[in-house]
Amino acid sequence: MKTAEQYKKLTINEFTKAAEVYETDHAGIYEMCKDDYPYIEAELSHIEYRDLLDCGCGTGPMISLLHDKDSSRHYVGLDITPKMIEVAKSKNLKGTEWIVGDCEALPFEDESFDVIICTNSFHHYPNPQKFFDNVKRVLRPGGRLILQDYTAPAPILWLMNHTEMPLANLVGHGDVGAYSLEQIRAFCDSCGLYVEKLEAARKFRMHLVARKEIAE
Repeated sequence: MKTAEQYKKLTINEFTKAAEVYETDHAGIYEMCKDDYPYIEAELSHIEYRDLLDCGCGTGPMISLLHDKDSSRHYVGLDITPKMIEVAKSKNLKGTEWIVGDCEALPFEDESFDVIICTNSFHHYPNPQKFFDNVKRVLRPGGRLILQDYTAPAPILWLMNHTEMPLANLVGHGDVGAYSLEQIRAFCDSCGLYVEKLEAARKFRMHLVARKEIAE
């Protein structure tokens, strides 16, 4: 079993190599991430927001899409891999900040964002509850987390976590774990986020929308 720091080092090494090709037609396995963008866009279309944080933003493809549609909003991309952020910064998107940082220890003040998105990054986090706790802290009351990642029926999930991901670690990938819908709900319950939507989607995807309640 690897330590949290070992997993994070693997992730940084993996995506340092991937950064230059991440948004090209030669991105290999990372091209599948494009399939998830419509889920995020669809949910955001129902939300009024000013400040958006993309956790595990990579080179910023999701923020780029959102910025193209509305450049008046304030976008922040956070990623643990410096090379990913370097490539994202080269886009020079107006009103956008790119920050190197850890999604398990979000480097922001309390109640800084109206919405947080996380697409195909969560399975790299060795301490998932810390991520949810931080999300709750930096969301404004009424703010939402929109998360897209992997899930599967129990037998396939077991194989993913005990066979596929350890093999991926051996070839230099920083994958940590995929979770059942019940586990995702438990993370939300533990930190006090209200689950608005939690479902399994095609291609072993999980889709979550969770809200920070407004205190009475």
